[in-house]
Amino acid sequence: MRSASSPRRRAAAGLAALLAVAVAIPAGAQSAAASCEKPVYLTFDTGHMGIAPLVAEVLKRQQVHVTFFAAAERTQTDGDSLDNHWAAWWKARAAEGHEFGSHTYDHVYWRADLKGVTPSFRVKPSAGALAGREFTWSAAEYCANIRKSSERLELITGKKPLPLYRAPGGKTSPKLLAAARDCGYAHVGWAPAGFLGDELSSEKFSNEKLLTQALDTIRPGDILLAHLGIWSRKDPWAPANLEPLIVGLKAKGFCFQTLRQHPDYRAWIASHP
Repeated sequence: MRSASSPRRRAAAGLAALLAVAVAIPAGAQSAAASCEKPVYLTFDTGHMGIAPLVAEVLKRQQVHVTFFAAAERTQTDGDSLDNHWAAWWKARAAEGHEFGSHTYDHVYWRADLKGVTPSFRVKPSAGALAGREFTWSAAEYCANIRKSSERLELITGKKPLPLYRAPGGKTSPKLLAAARDCGYAHVGWAPAGFLGDELSSEKFSNEKLLTQALDTIRPGDILLAHLGIWSRKDPWAPANLEPLIVGLKAKGFCFQTLRQHPDYRAWIASHP
């Protein structure tokens, strides 16, 4: 029999304490950008959207603003994450003050640069009608897919997305990034400690382990990455970890900002209205 001081019980008690702190911290205490001395930048990429309502509830309750990167990915509602079924959800997030960026419309993975005078790339979409097939795209074709997501977001939210994008899987090359910048999009990755692990196997990386790791290693200025639903993870990350993570970081003096406030992107955003 394990004692009351076992690691598992201490961890459970710690999680309960973190949630209790949520009541003690005023919801808007961390919201003012001027007083944000230890900022972190929480971002969400799209996924199957099964946890999207929960994520919205937690962010609203904690008065945390984030940046969403959206692609038209397959969802649990037999459509895609940018279809009309989800339009009202995105519009509500815009009204709450969240920011948006492109994740490429068809969740297009960069595979390789191709030789030639003009930039071209080997790519593989994982969503949409072309999913699973490899193609050769020009820089213009790649940019068009980035732009398609941004235009769809603006149409359904009424809010212009930031001139930012995130390549699926974070897979890029200097040539790809230069091509994207030439058509008005700066790429956003994430900090090593900001990889929150919701894509990892829950058998090898429990929610408890991922939460402890994040709270121990996240530093001011880090960009954090999670998803609005991962098909492969059996024990979903967000229901267990999202609010404890936010509360735990607030308790350590961190505050949350969108990428509009990030020092690496402020000038770019201002120069690409």
